[in-house]
Amino acid sequence: SSSEGFGVAEKIVLLTFISAVILMAILGNLLVMVAVCRDRQLRKIKTNYFIVSLAFADLLVSVLVMPFGAIELVQDNWIYGEMFCLVRTSLDVLLTTASILHLCCISLDRYYAICCQPLVYRNKMTPLRIAVMLGGCWVIPTFISFLPIMQGWNSIGIIDLIQQRQFNKASNSTYCIFMVNKPYAITCSVVAFYIPFLLMVLAYYRIYVTARDHARQIRVLQRAGAPTDGRQHHPDQHSTHRMKTETKAAKTLCIIMGCFCLCWAPFFVTNIVDPFINYTVPGKLWTAFLWLGYINSGLNPFLYAFLNKSFRRAFLIILCCGDERYRRPSILGQTVPCSTTTINGSTHVLR
Repeated sequence: SSSEGFGVAEKIVLLTFISAVILMAILGNLLVMVAVCRDRQLRKIKTNYFIVSLAFADLLVSVLVMPFGAIELVQDNWIYGEMFCLVRTSLDVLLTTASILHLCCISLDRYYAICCQPLVYRNKMTPLRIAVMLGGCWVIPTFISFLPIMQGWNSIGIIDLIQQRQFNKASNSTYCIFMVNKPYAITCSVVAFYIPFLLMVLAYYRIYVTARDHARQIRVLQRAGAPTDGRQHHPDQHSTHRMKTETKAAKTLCIIMGCFCLCWAPFFVTNIVDPFINYTVPGKLWTAFLWLGYINSGLNPFLYAFLNKSFRRAFLIILCCGDERYRRPSILGQTVPCSTTTINGSTHVLR
C-alpha cells in the first residue's frame, strides 16, 4: 500500500467493521419503517412521523453514501469519475444533515409534549406544523449540499490544493476529495450541527429539569402522606410507576445526547478547525471522524425506537411472523391518568 493508504490487515479489519455498520444501519432503519407502516397504533403517535423520516434519511445514508466511501477506503482509489464524486459528496452532506435536523425536531417535539400542557402540545404539533418541520429537515440541507457543491462555492480559493490531492503520483490513484474553504466550513457546520446541537441541549435540559422536579414533587407528597403512628408507609403503585418513568427518561436523555455528541462533535469541530490550520489534519483522522458520524445512523434506530416498549412489541411481531404472544391491546383503550400523556408509547408526567 501507499504511505497514506492502509495495509492488508488494516483493510480486512476496516471491511469487516464497515460492513457491520452498514448492515446494522440498513436492517435497523428498515425495521423501524416497517413497524410504523404495519402497526396502526404507532401511526397514531405524532412523534413517530419524525422517527420514520429519520429512519428513511439514515437508510439512504447507509445505501447511497456509506458503500461508496467504503469502496474508496478499501481500494485506496476512486473509480467513478469526477461528476459522480460531486453527486456522492452532495448526497453525503444532504443526508447526514437531514438526519441531524430530524434529531433536533424530535427533541423539540418531546419538549412540547413533556414540558408543556397537553393543550399547548396539541396546538404546537398540528399536522401542518409537523409537515412543515419535516419539509424543512429535507429542504434546508439542500442549500448547504447540492447548491454550493455543484456550483463549486466550497472550493473557491483552494482549487489548486484540491487538484493536488485528487491524484497521487506515487500510487497512480485518484481520490474523491472534498475540501472546504473557511466561509463554507463555518456556514455548513453552524447549520448542520451547532444550531441543532444547541436546540437539542436546551430542549433536553428542560426535559431533564421537568423530570427531576416531578420526581421531587412525588417524594414530597409521599412524605406528606406518611402515617404518624410509626408504621412503614408503602407508596401507591401509580406514584412508584411515575417516579420510575421519570428516572428512566432522564437516563435515556443522557444516552441520547452522549451518543450524538460522541458521533458528530469530533467531525464538525475538525471541519471548522482544518481550514484555519492550512488543512494539516491527517487523512486517516478525517476518515475516522467521518465514519464515527456515519455510525450515528446505525445507532438512531436503537436510541429512538428500540428503547421504546411499543416499538419493541412491533419488532417482535415482525420478527416472529405475527406471534400473538407479542400483541397488545389498543393504546387508545388503555386507562391513562389525567396527569400524564402518552408520547411515542411512553407515559410522561405533565405539570
